[in-house]
Amino acid sequence: MSTKGKLFLILGPSGSGKGTLIEKIKSKHPEFIFPFSVTSRKMRKGEKDGNVYSFVTKENFQSKIDNGEFLEWAIVHQTNYYGTLKKPILDAIDAGKVVIREVDIQGFEMIQNIIPDDQLVSIFIMPDSVENLIERIKKRSKISDEEVERRIESSKNEIKKSDQCDYIIYNSDGKLDRAVKEVDQIIAKEIN
Repeated sequence: MSTKGKLFLILGPSGSGKGTLIEKIKSKHPEFIFPFSVTSRKMRKGEKDGNVYSFVTKENFQSKIDNGEFLEWAIVHQTNYYGTLKKPILDAIDAGKVVIREVDIQGFEMIQNIIPDDQLVSIFIMPDSVENLIERIKKRSKISDEEVERRIESSKNEIKKSDQCDYIIYNSDGKLDRAVKEVDQIIAKEIN
């Protein structure tokens, strides 16, 4: 009997450790599907197109919106477009795969309208404190003061909506492995 496919959404404010947590899950579970994001933001040093992100122009992104290609999309931090292509995720779920995807709260709300509840699990990664979160955001490489402020404001809004998620995991400084283990346990429970 094959396992029913599920989409696991990882949410949380900027600086909560979502990306690092997902990388750890990816190294433990190469059998899971980790679809990339499409974004209009500029590529950062060390990034490769098609690894975590597919980088496109705003015009190309708008064309994909117009063609209904996104499961979800949003303008994040008031400047850049981010989205998740629909087809790779729906194909993976239909094939009985576990799909792990990082999204923001706007994306989560869109996806809830498309993916049936029995195929969708949301996990919110909560920082141990707002002060630590602000420090993590400020340590991000080469972002402007106004970008820091935008991210802090976005983070506060995301935290307010965390109770919409199925699970909340606390990612305290120095306790990433514990958070990874908790996410792993949630996935195992949900697919069995």
